[in-house]
This record gives sequence, structure tokens and C-alpha cells, in this order.
Amino acid sequence: MANSHHRATSSSSDISVYLDAHATASSGNPSSVVNFSRSRNIDRNSSSASQNVAEAGPLDQVNDKNAIVKVGKSKGSSAAGLAKFLDEKVPFKKKMQWIRRASILKDDGTVEIKVPGTGGSIEHDVKHNEPHGEFWDAIHSQDIQPIQPLQIVMIIVGTRGDVQPFVAIGKRLQVDGHRVRLATHKNFEDFVLNAGLEFYPLGGDPKVLADMVKNKGFLPSGPSEIHTQRNQIKAIINTLLPACKSCYPDSNAPFEADAIIANPPAYGHTHVAEYLNVPLHIFFTMPWTPTSEFPHPLSRVKQSIGYRVSSMLSFCFGLRVSQLSYQIVDALIWLGIRDLINEFRKKKLKLKPITYLSGSYTHPIDVPHGYIWSPHLVPKPRDWGQNIDVVGFCFLDLASNYEPPKSLVDWLEEGEKPIYVGFGSLPLQEPEKMTQIIIQALEKTGQRGIINKGWGGLGSLAEQKKSVYLLENCPHDWLFPRCAAVVHHGGAGTTAAGLKAECPTTVVPFFGDQPFWGERVHVRGVGPPPIPADEFTRERLVDAIQFMLKPEVKKRAVELANAMKNEDGVLGAVKAFYKHYPGEKSKCDAKSKQLAMAKSKPVHKYFSIRGCFGCSRSFG
Repeated sequence: MANSHHRATSSSSDISVYLDAHATASSGNPSSVVNFSRSRNIDRNSSSASQNVAEAGPLDQVNDKNAIVKVGKSKGSSAAGLAKFLDEKVPFKKKMQWIRRASILKDDGTVEIKVPGTGGSIEHDVKHNEPHGEFWDAIHSQDIQPIQPLQIVMIIVGTRGDVQPFVAIGKRLQVDGHRVRLATHKNFEDFVLNAGLEFYPLGGDPKVLADMVKNKGFLPSGPSEIHTQRNQIKAIINTLLPACKSCYPDSNAPFEADAIIANPPAYGHTHVAEYLNVPLHIFFTMPWTPTSEFPHPLSRVKQSIGYRVSSMLSFCFGLRVSQLSYQIVDALIWLGIRDLINEFRKKKLKLKPITYLSGSYTHPIDVPHGYIWSPHLVPKPRDWGQNIDVVGFCFLDLASNYEPPKSLVDWLEEGEKPIYVGFGSLPLQEPEKMTQIIIQALEKTGQRGIINKGWGGLGSLAEQKKSVYLLENCPHDWLFPRCAAVVHHGGAGTTAAGLKAECPTTVVPFFGDQPFWGERVHVRGVGPPPIPADEFTRERLVDAIQFMLKPEVKKRAVELANAMKNEDGVLGAVKAFYKHYPGEKSKCDAKSKQLAMAKSKPVHKYFSIRGCFGCSRSFG
């Protein structure tokens, strides 16, 4: 059987969908209840304009950048407006038209969704945002035995932070006797091989891919990126099948995958799994399965979960809009890549194309998903089913082999624990200005600081300061336990390392899923509200440092770290894979395998984009 053990969804990118829903009337005619204005309303606060995806089809036809189309014109019940939009009786084609008219590409790679008119105030209440229920959903307490050895290919697209957890998982799978191949970008070859795993290079230019990762490779940040990004996506897709069944260019050892582990930005993995008739298991470092508990990390919902809204109506709306945010992001991605996917299916895999209305980038709901974060930070949503696991953060021990420079060790021993500030490999537009803000904030709060230069040019000082150490590179698992608090961009891996080290955390998000992690940290009470990169000022940073130094914040950080110490995300991921693996390795010959594939249901039949709207049932 073609076990589409799970189809991939997507990740981040700056697209904005702005829904300002107003009911036009209380009549039963769906077409008269919610109307999308055909005029283009331009966001005057933005420096450039873009055509909304309303009339554009694939993303390569988008010209404008910040057009905003509002839903409806007349006054009335906003609640009724959105309810009608989600009503299953409204024709699917009409809803797709609405989404395309409401979606716009913005230069920060996100989707904006506004919970319609409540007028209610929003207050943050850290004390009432403790995790709920059973953290592990029994995955760690279950007696799950290893399965017989398989040849497993892990297809991972993204940054070093995206690849590193899978290196840790792959090493653990090898302990159980499996042969593990990690297919990823060429620039990670040494990293993968040094960890003892097999490597296979995915297509695409590593330099271009490095720029794409700011939105996880799903959605272009602007029109200028569309053609380039589509070329990279096509290059990745065309190497997926060889990654599953071809020898590595420098080796003659045959390989044929018995199972695929992948993350959503790998795009065509679902279709390769269908072609090969092997199980697929999706793992990701950010939420991709629809839930009512928080919006899609690549969306921007004005009244997000984690906040107490004074109006119960507004709260209920927030739940529906949270679910809708996943469906909108999915629809936008599918509209942008459906031609590439169908070309791949027809020419490379000899499979039937997916029709416009039956397609979706979201995986079939029966495909297992494992999410790589601590359930003590983001508990498993109550509306996620049994085939979805929150396995814990997956750490790779790098500290034990690290030799720190003597100057760093001496500086750390000279005084109190410092504040760490670093933004990794992110390009910074004004590194000198940001450096001065950091220095001034440290001086104002009387703190020592470590500034990680990264790739963005941070830390250029006219004269060296004794209270500041400029760092080139250092494993987080070695450095963060020696820091009082950390300030960073909010990547999932960096966030995990800081919290594990008992560090109160300030997130300065730049794009993608980083605001989501900044909000999670704040909701959990171990950090201040995130500071968007374009709002990074001395005053905001001073307030953030003072917040992190509060004893009660440190206490919560220690409690969270202690809870995380009882987790083993790597083991949890491996257990989840074993738990959902469909059965013993097939011994069938080629003829019987072809027969089984002929009888099996194609991947795209399990889940249709038609089911995205108006569906309130649990996922998975």
C-alpha cells in the first residue's frame, strides 16, 4: 500500500493576507454575505506596492507587494461575516477566489489575518498561561520497541538549525541498526559526514538557498525573488527521487529507501513516497498542522492565542481564525507551486497530475507528524490527533568537543555572567547602529555582554570595551550555560538552547516563524514581549534586559529548564517513527509491489484543499 505517512506543509515567508471581515447582510445567500472589494487598497505605510494575488494565479505572476484587499464594505456583524466565510455551504470556488483576492505578498514573509471587529481590549497574563494536561501524550512512557533494520532517507531543506536535529535523530536510528542517509544542501556535507551519517546532495545553489531560508523556502518575500525561488524549488524536487534510490556520486553502494523522513520545505517528498510506495513521516521545528489554539507561525493574527480577550465572541473568533490561518497559508503555497509539482509528477514520476481543486500542499491527515519542540513550552494542542506527536527538542552534543579560546575563558571568569546578544547568520541592514544600541543598553543596565558577530557584521567597535567580548563562533550548548540571559533572533534551535540553559530570553524576530517563538517565550513568562527587528531601540532593549533580570523570571526559566531536562527529544522522535511505521519491512517482489501500488490510494486522494474551509473537526 502506498503509505503516505504524511504530506508536507509549509513554513515561512512574507506574504500578507489581511482579512477584515464585515457581513453585508443577514440574508441566506452566501454570495451576498461576504464580498471582496475588487478595488486595490494600497498600504500607504509601505515603501512599495504589489499586486494582490487576487487575480494572479501562480506566484510568478505577482507584481505588487503590499496591496490589501478587505472583505466586504457594508456594516454589520463581523462575526456573521466570518462565520459565513467558513460556512461549508459557501461554494469552494468562491472561497478560493476570496483567498486569492485577500492575499498579498509583503517583504517580511508573513500572512496577516485580522480577527474581525471586537473592540475588546487585549491583556497579557503570564500567570494564566502555564502548559496544560499531559505533555507527552504517552509517547515517552510507551514501551515502543525498535523495528527491524531499514534503509531510511531523511530529506531536509533549511538552515543549519533545521538540519542539526535530524543529524541527532539519524545518529540514534543508526544505534538501532538502521542505515540512514541524510539528503540536504551541499554546504552541510562535512557536517553530516563527520556525524557518521551518509550524505546525498539536494539540488539548488547553496548561496541562493541560504537566502531563501529566511522564509523557510515556501513563499517569496517579494516579486524579485519569485523566479529565482521557483528555479531552486524545481532543482530540489528533481533530486528527490535520486536521493531515495541512487548511489551517492562518490560511492558505489546501492541504496533504496524503505521509509522517508522529511520536513515540509522538501516539497515533493509526498509524491516520491507515493511513487516508491514507502511510508513517509513528517518532522518539523514549527507547527504545520491546523489547530484552533494558535495561528500558523507564518501568519500574523492580531488577537493570537496566549492573550486574554475581554470579549468571549472575540475569543471564539480567534479560534476559528487560527484554524483559517493554516488553510490560507497552505492554499497560497499550493497556488504557487502546483505547476511545478504536476510537472514533476508527470515527467519524473509518471503519476497523474493533481487537479486544481483536489490539490493541497498540506499533507493527508493520516500522515504522521512529529514536532520538535518541548511540550513544556508549547503543549500539544487538544485538537491534534493520535498520529501527531510533540517529541521534545532534539539536541546534538557539540560542547564536549569544543575548545574555547583562552581569552574567552579568562573574560568569563573575570566577572558576573554576561548577557549574550547575537543574530546568527542573518544579514543586518544597519549592523553599526544595532551594535551601538546593544552597547548603550548594556551600559545603562550595568551588565557585561557577549556579542556574537555572526554573518551580519555585528560588533564593529571603534575601541574595545572591557565589559564586552566580541565572539566569532561558539556552540550554544557550551556558551549559554555561562550566560545570565540571551537576546537572539528566535530561531527554534537557538531558542531551545537558551531555555535549556536556564536563560531568560529576549527574541528579536526578523521574519518567518521567529515572531511565533518570541511570543511563546513571552507567554511562558521567561522573556519580555518580542522586539521586532525594525523596532529595536535602546529603550526597548533596556526594558527587556531589566525584565530578564527579575528573580521571578529567572525562577520560571529554571523551572522550565528542569522540566526540559527530563525530556529526550531524540528518543521521542525515534519512538514516534517506530510507533507509526505501518508494519514489517515488505519482502514482496517487484510484481506484487506494483500490484499493491496499483490498488493503493494516491497520496493526493487522502486530503483535498476542498476540505480546508469550514471544517471544525480535529486534525490527525
